[in-house]
Amino acid sequence: MKDTDSEADAAPGSVLLLGGRSEIGLEVATRLAPGRVVILAARRSGDLENEVAAVRDAGATEVHCVEFDADRVESHAAVLSQVVEAHGPIGVAVLAFGILGDQARAEADAAHALAVVHTDYVAQISVLTHLANLLRTRGSGQIVVFSSVAGMRVRRANYVYGSAKAGLDGFASGLADALHGTGVRLLLVRPGFVIGRMTEGMTPAPFSSTPQQVADAVAHGLRTGREKVWVPGLLRPIFFLVRLLPQAVWRRLPR
Repeated sequence: MKDTDSEADAAPGSVLLLGGRSEIGLEVATRLAPGRVVILAARRSGDLENEVAAVRDAGATEVHCVEFDADRVESHAAVLSQVVEAHGPIGVAVLAFGILGDQARAEADAAHALAVVHTDYVAQISVLTHLANLLRTRGSGQIVVFSSVAGMRVRRANYVYGSAKAGLDGFASGLADALHGTGVRLLLVRPGFVIGRMTEGMTPAPFSSTPQQVADAVAHGLRTGREKVWVPGLLRPIFFLVRLLPQAVWRRLPR
């Protein structure tokens, strides 16, 4: 069920979705859309008809598309500045871009490993730094960052992706502390296995969720001023215990 009141307490201003094709990101955007301007930022931004329709149907007053390539970190500052100049202050920025990558390929192909880490960590740091500076100057705004339980204790099965999420989680946690008292809030989201396009063909892990469930948790977290959200919430105590497992046992776990 959608949290229909979530948009009422979100920071005033436009909703910026960085990763305009993301299933989770789009679900979040539809929950925040009523009565607001929504900007979808993605590569091939002229090919977002379905995404635009979904956000418009959810009640957005205006929907705009912006060309955005997360891996072109040198373009981030200009893209964000152009968004503000064209559509006004950013109220909520959702960072929903990322790649899972191919673990087996990454183990043999350093370039692929670097590509995963670049998108899932380096590019995120770039966007977060520019966003934080913009919102801090204004004195308000909310940022949504998607970490993952894969970064809580990195597994053999996906250590390239997991290491990038571990780094992002640490950076976002520190940034949230740095933003304390500035009027800018950061919501760090730690989902488990999410059943969707990104994980298509994979066997769902225990305590899996859907993009809709993750978006509901994000909307609730924004509305209530949370700093961290686990999806589902049961994963928080589970991973407290997971960290206590001996490495010899952890190494043998299949997932």
